[in-house]
Amino acid sequence: MRILLIHNFYQQTGGEDVVFNAEKTLLQARGDTVIEYIRSNNEIHGTGKKIASAATALWSQETYYSLKEIIHATQPDVAHFHNTFLLISPSAYYACQKVGLPVVQTLHNFRLVCPGALLLRDGKICEDCLRSKLPWRGAWHACWRDSFLQSATVVAMLGLHNVIGTWQEKVDRFIALTEFSRKKFIAGGLPAEKIVVKPNFISMPARNNQSEDSYYVLFIGRLSKEKGVDTLLSAWQMLPNIPLKIVGDGPLYEFTQSNLTASQANHIYLTGNLVREEVFAAIQKSKFIVMPSRWYENFPMVILEAFSNGIPVIVPNEGSLVGLVENGRTGLHFCIGDARDLAEKVSWAWEHPKEMERMGQAAFEEYLQKYTPEKNYQLLIDIYQQAISASHKVGNEKP
Repeated sequence: MRILLIHNFYQQTGGEDVVFNAEKTLLQARGDTVIEYIRSNNEIHGTGKKIASAATALWSQETYYSLKEIIHATQPDVAHFHNTFLLISPSAYYACQKVGLPVVQTLHNFRLVCPGALLLRDGKICEDCLRSKLPWRGAWHACWRDSFLQSATVVAMLGLHNVIGTWQEKVDRFIALTEFSRKKFIAGGLPAEKIVVKPNFISMPARNNQSEDSYYVLFIGRLSKEKGVDTLLSAWQMLPNIPLKIVGDGPLYEFTQSNLTASQANHIYLTGNLVREEVFAAIQKSKFIVMPSRWYENFPMVILEAFSNGIPVIVPNEGSLVGLVENGRTGLHFCIGDARDLAEKVSWAWEHPKEMERMGQAAFEEYLQKYTPEKNYQLLIDIYQQAISASHKVGNEKP
């Protein structure tokens, strides 16, 4: 099969970029032909380009014509979108439909139903814009980058394409990463019959046992508000005898560093970003992983990295994570945003290593059953075939 992969990289590398590259590698390894159309928000420099990118987010004529030329030159069977924001824009869907190319869109975050993309405001779950065709509250509350003007750009993009039916008519299949997120997108107005569930996967040498020298609890992720860094630090003020390693960087890095210095928390280690091999080594030496996120999350890769190494995870009792981590079997749940409850769960887990080892084994079995490259490849090809069939039913012809 010939697949056109379309992705707009953000300025900071994230999980979406990891998934894009993983799926590209997976397809190529199985003999499929991959054509890429990629942009990066790192192209946006200076005031002039920032202003221009606001208009581009709504509609990019450059994308429209460039993509049509690429499609005619390469003759793909299907286009698979990962992200179009900011520079690619929804005009890419129209270029595909114009030449009869079926379209698949992975829903990595909640941007199509929430200007801030997280369904989160002021550190709490927020669904105010979920059922609104013009989600103006997202601009009013400056939900994207804490900026009214930048949030208004996203609101304008969503409002325009909701009104002209872009999401309903120009996409043949959406990929939701979990059943929970699928239901949220349906509530937000995306057509239920077009949304299928396919999880992320990880292709790495899997382990089903912990390192014998496991000696700390591990947090891996972006140091930001939505990741619950404040909850994590508050919980560890109550856990003076349990070592914690924090791996990651982000806007709250300096806040985290200052907090550790002020509290003289010598049992907490802040590493910053690590290369992939170092991350895996840190996972394999951990007793378990904590994810104190305040937002719903979607399908964080750290879950798969933990499961494939036989490491259980402690997650909040809201959103997709509830379905990914089974309480008492592959990890534990705590009340979202509740530092005391998180501390209690961590303390119990630290004091019950045998029970956590059993959960780790169950987590590894879960990985083998659901999240291997082999299983994911077949799901992906089936979705492409569904999109092709759906596109042909409405009268489109292959370019």
